[in-house]
Amino acid sequence: MSAADGTDSGEFATGAGAAANPRERVDWTAGRWTTPPAEVRTDGDDLLVTAVEGSDAWRTTSYGFVHDTEHALLTPFEPDTAVEVSFVAELDEQFDQAGVFVRAAEDRWVKAGLELSDEELQLGAVVTAPMSDWSVAPVPTWRGRRVTIRASWAGDALTLRARVDDEPFRLVRVLPFTPPADAAVAAGPFACAPTRAGLTVRFLSWATTAADASLH
Repeated sequence: MSAADGTDSGEFATGAGAAANPRERVDWTAGRWTTPPAEVRTDGDDLLVTAVEGSDAWRTTSYGFVHDTEHALLTPFEPDTAVEVSFVAELDEQFDQAGVFVRAAEDRWVKAGLELSDEELQLGAVVTAPMSDWSVAPVPTWRGRRVTIRASWAGDALTLRARVDDEPFRLVRVLPFTPPADAAVAAGPFACAPTRAGLTVRFLSWATTAADASLH
């Protein structure tokens, strides 16, 4: 698998909310899967993840079921840090998903990223504590482009942002995030394919940095 150690001096264009911070890449081999995908392989520095049909993360609300079969590749996530994941937005069938997953417990987690819903590419988040909610906004022009999802943990809040290519980050959601002190919080890239086989997501990078300096 690709080597991704060391630091990168790249800056984060998160609007007024964040200063430039060194960027530490995370090696694809550093993470542990919550549920193994159908296939995982590298292509140069990229990670190609093929989801199992029916993979998903959701708890109860509206649908009545609990699904905890997401393919999330996680490493420890500490307070006052942020995680970023970049991938190619090639999601073509109902409920195809990719982005960042933050897990504090089986029934306390957040996923943020892109999802195809009713033939429209959507940017959004699901917050579960312990029942899931779902918020989305359409981003049709992001299809086929490089998308980066950022989760920043500072104080009592998790701030979710996203951008396409090198455009400035946009705010997706701010939510309370106060896991117990002994919780093994972890975060990293995820993919799901609730309705079909054959979804392969090309992940381009995974990195950590300091948390946002402020919300705005």
